[in-house]
Amino acid sequence: MKRFVLARVAALMVLCLALTACGKGDDDGAADDTAGVAQVTTVMPVWQTFHDRVAAWGNVVADPHRERTLSLAHGGQVVALEVSAGQTVKRGQPLLTVAPDPAARSAYQQAQSAATLAEGELKRTEQLAAQHLATASQVATARKALADAQSALAAQRALGGGAAQETVAAPDDGVVTTLSVTLGDRFAANAPLLVFIPAHALIAALGVQPDAGAALRVGMPVSVQGVYGDAKAFAGKLTMVGRAIDPQSHLLPVQADLPAAAAAALVAGSPLEATIQSGAYTAWAVPRAAVLHDNGAHDSAGAYLYQIDHGKAHRVDVELRHPAGDTVGVEGKLDPKLPVIVQGAYEVDDGAAVRQGDSPAGSEPKP
Repeated sequence: MKRFVLARVAALMVLCLALTACGKGDDDGAADDTAGVAQVTTVMPVWQTFHDRVAAWGNVVADPHRERTLSLAHGGQVVALEVSAGQTVKRGQPLLTVAPDPAARSAYQQAQSAATLAEGELKRTEQLAAQHLATASQVATARKALADAQSALAAQRALGGGAAQETVAAPDDGVVTTLSVTLGDRFAANAPLLVFIPAHALIAALGVQPDAGAALRVGMPVSVQGVYGDAKAFAGKLTMVGRAIDPQSHLLPVQADLPAAAAAALVAGSPLEATIQSGAYTAWAVPRAAVLHDNGAHDSAGAYLYQIDHGKAHRVDVELRHPAGDTVGVEGKLDPKLPVIVQGAYEVDDGAAVRQGDSPAGSEPKP
């Protein structure tokens, strides 16, 4: 009896070992099926429009077509100064007060006396003509003398000689950018007193690398922002493209207009950085991680990517047209119906078997 029990136990152990061996063989077969197959993530290529971008740097300046230099037609002396350079002013606000030059004051007083005399002479001549003691020709001559004297008086008044003091006021809302005089200064006729720019009369004076100038045209979109802090970007357009390199900056000068809203955030002289959209073209949009390079190259030479065709990686040579940003633009013989390998592209070769996993978050090309 004991021998019979031992025999049955031995038979059961052999059966268990056989079943274990069978199970292990099945697992090894499954492992063999997936061995050497890379798991990758993919996105679909998108045909979209890209813009070439040109970097530019510069400053906010007054629009030379709207900047005004204030002066007077007569000489004088500054007796009061109400503003400082860089100050914002309102229309009609006093900027400075001047006392006219003594010569201008004297010329006005002489013109005033001449006009008074001519007026009296006309009255006397008209009275004599009424008594038939003066001719009509003499009356006409007296009238002309009065008209000439009044015209001379008006001219002297316009030249500022009619008042002991004269106030120069702001012609519009704007900014005083430069003061050419100080308190007590004497100035000649037509000498510049200050420079004034109206509100919303600012432009961006920029410079670009000389080799980029050939691609720029007036009217191209420009994104401009200040370099300090969390500056807001403003949209403008190119208004001028220079054709001579600036000898100081060694850059090609360009100018862009600024929207009215920029006047609230930017002041004259503020440093700027800008991006100019110099051209539009269409290309395949794919994530940057999908594009590989032969021999460690970092430009368009030797660029390629992989698409999945019937479970295998298929190499496609491409030209990198738009290398900036997380989504890049490439040109090549891509099949729009086949997914592009993103993560795992470095682990596969042309013709290698692959299996797809979930697409990485944020890897879809931006439309």
